[in-house]
Amino acid sequence: MPKKLRDFSFPLHLGGSFFPETVHKTGRFRSFTSEMGSSDQEFSTPPPASRQYGITKPISTAGPSETDFKRTIELEEFLVDAGLHEINEEATKREEVLGEIDKIVKSWVKQLTRQRGYSDQMVEEANAVIFTFGSYRLGVHGPGADIDTLCVGPSYVNREEDFFIILHDILAEKEEVSELQPVPDAHVPVMKFKFHGISIDLLYASISRLVVPQDLDISHGSVLYDVDEATVRSLNGCRVADQILRLVPNIENFRTALRCLKFWAKRRGVYSNVTGFLGGVNWALLVARVCQLYPNAVPSMLVSRFFRVYTQWRWPNPVMLCAIEEDELGFPVWDPRKNPRDRTHHMPIITPAYPCMNSSYNVSTSTLRVMMEQFQIGNKICEDIELNKAGWGALFEPYLFFETYKNYLQVDIVAVDAEDLRLWKGWVESRLRQLTLKIERDTYGMLQCHPYPIEYEDPSKQCSHCAFFMGLQRKQGVKIQEGQQFDIRGTVDEFRHEVNMYMFWKPGMELYVSHVRRKQIPSYVFPEGYKRPRWSRPICQQLGDKTSGEDIGEECEGGSSERRLKRKGDADCSGARPNKPEKRASISPSHEKLPTTDQQDHEEVIVNDSVDVRANSLKDSMAVQGAEDCVESSCGNDKDENTRKPPNGSSFLECGEASAGDLFCNSEMIKVDLEQFAGSNCTIVGGSQELLDDDKQGTSPRMEHLKNGSAQNEPR
Repeated sequence: MPKKLRDFSFPLHLGGSFFPETVHKTGRFRSFTSEMGSSDQEFSTPPPASRQYGITKPISTAGPSETDFKRTIELEEFLVDAGLHEINEEATKREEVLGEIDKIVKSWVKQLTRQRGYSDQMVEEANAVIFTFGSYRLGVHGPGADIDTLCVGPSYVNREEDFFIILHDILAEKEEVSELQPVPDAHVPVMKFKFHGISIDLLYASISRLVVPQDLDISHGSVLYDVDEATVRSLNGCRVADQILRLVPNIENFRTALRCLKFWAKRRGVYSNVTGFLGGVNWALLVARVCQLYPNAVPSMLVSRFFRVYTQWRWPNPVMLCAIEEDELGFPVWDPRKNPRDRTHHMPIITPAYPCMNSSYNVSTSTLRVMMEQFQIGNKICEDIELNKAGWGALFEPYLFFETYKNYLQVDIVAVDAEDLRLWKGWVESRLRQLTLKIERDTYGMLQCHPYPIEYEDPSKQCSHCAFFMGLQRKQGVKIQEGQQFDIRGTVDEFRHEVNMYMFWKPGMELYVSHVRRKQIPSYVFPEGYKRPRWSRPICQQLGDKTSGEDIGEECEGGSSERRLKRKGDADCSGARPNKPEKRASISPSHEKLPTTDQQDHEEVIVNDSVDVRANSLKDSMAVQGAEDCVESSCGNDKDENTRKPPNGSSFLECGEASAGDLFCNSEMIKVDLEQFAGSNCTIVGGSQELLDDDKQGTSPRMEHLKNGSAQNEPR
């Protein structure tokens, strides 16, 4: 029998001690205006008030008021107007596509059964079953969303050859299939493709049965007998989705609240598991827990309580819908008492199906900080909505990422054509989280990164291109000795080296990392191709004026005559040139000894910090010419490299709108001062340091040096 883990020592309130959870059945749902409680039509009688959902007692069992009903109607109307619901024709097309895929996999299994010499009766009974999970299974998918699918087949049909080779070739021959991309080495092996234009993520699980029944109950523990961990992970998506729907008091209210909060997360730039934020299943589990804590609440109440709960949540206390179970099957489950690695997780959100895992292991200290800031902003807006000081539209205002920080890392990805870019970008994007972690590691957490999960494309480039950005800021409230630098050249080199180990690398697939200031952000990242004018108070209004990557007080004082004079004086330095740049201390990947707390207390407030970025050494290198021409790729328009080199021993001074991230060929070492810490528009590029020739270090490796088995992508 499964054993419950009962002896965790987490707080009861908002962290939860662990109590046994009763599972109830769920099915179809009723309108939110109908009787509160169970949403299952099999049980028309609402549950008693004492019914407990989840591992703790609810925070409140209060039902909605007339005002809550009215706000819910307004919220649902807003979501419809925002286009979050697909039309009937698209829903019908999805069902038809799933039906065609089901026929293909059934025919595939029968073909393999016949080829392997089984009897005619066995061939007739041979079967594979298609299940859905993710947003489609939960009923919160929108127009254009992909469909997460799982194919369950018999024990003699394997994943390595039968699925990723034979079925892959069958799909490749079909005209209705496009963009077919197998990812066999991912944490959850997947085959990605489009079928009649609809994106499909297809997993495969071979269970220990010769014949797979059409009515297979995938939630039953028997499907896990005698299977490997990759199969368990493949099965877990469907098992988790079904369990979530069983563990919420009202499925319809859960769906509306989840649809709303997923939309909010995308608008605020915190929806991306691969980047280190949260993906679909993570948001579903967070919303489901709030539904358990407020079992009689309608969607407008659930959205408000969501922000109220998670602004107070004491991470790393885990979010759990039910008690963690151990089983005689012996698969590892999340347990920080036994597994030291589990103790390092920053934001544990535990899946409710055996084997229970942390679904949010990608979250870092930086991304957790960003999400907590966004929760606080959302909570403040919801309070205003409840006081009739704001409407729902205020909650979904897009995040002004490029007005929040003064300094950014720009990661440019280029390839020869669109197909190569799609493959190359998927790999690089799956590695961006590692760049965030490495910067945190090598600067001892004092330089914070905010990866933005939105990709941008420069339409003026001749070859295929996209770019990602990271906001940079010094950790707030930490005293650092005057003149210290954040030297991340080695960090960037290490990241680029790992990315270039991509096993499917082709000529033309290149990666560039550069530092840009807010003034030099390329125009193509802004709506309609123009730069948004600077507002006097937008950042200060985003809660607080503590979330910005700069001195918020100074930003609020934009109208100050003293501040304006200072900026004017800074701009006047355009033609200046220092006799000798000030030598500064450095914080670098060498992990040199940091000053003690007592030493830090005697240091002045930071005046000048810098970020060092090493340029790429590629055959056809590129030069950053400013905000409007941030990448000169290997596809063309390269200038003579001699025109880009400074005189020997000299330094470059860039002011005003000039780029703070000018890169030069032959991998010279570039030193870039951060405007954020200097308090000036002037930036020294190069400084007094000699330009180093790295020869061809960092070039894309030849295929014979690639590591076999490198994962091509990670699940989102």
